[in-house]
Amino acid sequence: MAISDRTYDLLIIGSGTAAQTASGRVRAAGWSVAVIDHLPFGGTCALRGCDPKKILISGAEAIDAASRMRGHGVAGEPRIEWRELMAFKRSFTDPIPHRQEQHYAEKGIDAFHGLARFTGPDAVTVEGQELKARYILIATGARPVPLHIPGEDYVITSDRFLELDALPAQMALVGGGYIAAEFSHLAARAGTRVAVFQRAERMLPAFDPDLVGWLMEKFGELGIDVRTHSTVQRIEKAADGYLVHASTDGHTPTVAADLVVHAAGRVPDLDALDLDAAGVTTEKGRLKLNEFLQSVSNPKVYAAGDAARSGPPLTPVSSHDAKVIAANLLDGNRHKPDYRGVPSVAFTVPPIATVGFGEAEARTKGLKFRINSEKASDWYTARRLNESVYGFKTLVEEDTDRILGAHLVGPHAEEVINLFGLAIRHGLTTKDLKSTIFAYPTGASDIGYML
Repeated sequence: MAISDRTYDLLIIGSGTAAQTASGRVRAAGWSVAVIDHLPFGGTCALRGCDPKKILISGAEAIDAASRMRGHGVAGEPRIEWRELMAFKRSFTDPIPHRQEQHYAEKGIDAFHGLARFTGPDAVTVEGQELKARYILIATGARPVPLHIPGEDYVITSDRFLELDALPAQMALVGGGYIAAEFSHLAARAGTRVAVFQRAERMLPAFDPDLVGWLMEKFGELGIDVRTHSTVQRIEKAADGYLVHASTDGHTPTVAADLVVHAAGRVPDLDALDLDAAGVTTEKGRLKLNEFLQSVSNPKVYAAGDAARSGPPLTPVSSHDAKVIAANLLDGNRHKPDYRGVPSVAFTVPPIATVGFGEAEARTKGLKFRINSEKASDWYTARRLNESVYGFKTLVEEDTDRILGAHLVGPHAEEVINLFGLAIRHGLTTKDLKSTIFAYPTGASDIGYML
């Protein structure tokens, strides 16, 4: 039987970006705070997601840069030494759990290890101990969506991929979003033969289709076998690996792989919480929240980041949600999240980026806008790097001249998109951007020509 001897002002389930942001703010206001996680402290982004992934991609970027400049003043055949690259990645990730717990201790925030489960509207148990709180924040992140296919147990998650000691000779990815695009570029440049099975008509459906089309040229150069309109039916264990059986436009191809990776998307990680015991309602696997990120059925419970899935599933959104919730806890429900101008990047090589409205979405909303779009591989920014993939599409509102959306692919896209995000969030016009004096020659100095 659980023993209850601790009560807090705020109890946070999860230890990632949202937990770190919210706990610091309310603790600074004098609240008592506890954090619970059954995984190493630090969260997905720092340990199992964007940060370690980007470190590994640094290796792919180096290989790509050398290969593009071969014959243009650069010689030799660089290669990825996976174990060394992984060791470099671990030099970032390994210290994080201890450092995070130490940070909590220094701030007077209690930390609990174990799987949290609600036992009431204001109580959870962890490792046989019951904890109560005035408010509870669900910040548990997301988990891979179930595939519901035979042989699903043979598929590894993206978390496990980021811990591999060696890459296989051939790999298959189930799904065609961010994870598939990024991992396939990384693995292919490390010498792995890669096949991608994507149910939709194209990869990276969150990005502009024209720019994705330009980026697919790079997939082709790398020899990545992208199979769209392709649904994986089952995965079979073979003597020397696995067989991936799919359905593709009426055909049933089979592809051999040494490793199969789940890249079919993620859903809020809520199943273990026993939300019914807290009276917290869900709909289609998502928490039912009001405009303040508060449970509509239990006002003691809030949610942030991927667990809330109120905004885009991105790390900066988790931090933003947590700031909003902390302000609501301290001031009362007066603050709402604002997701205008949130950029998103897939770290392929080169990267692809988007912010604001896409063309189809803007037309659906009846907005009047003009489009400026060009495949700009002959611009200086691309030519100096001998990069064949560079292009953009910008949407500008006719009446106001404000930026509605921007879509970039190619060198510096992951940085330049932030300037477009700034413009959208603060209502800047094309005149504002064109009159800005950017350093030259840089990726940002192309912005005036993109409008």
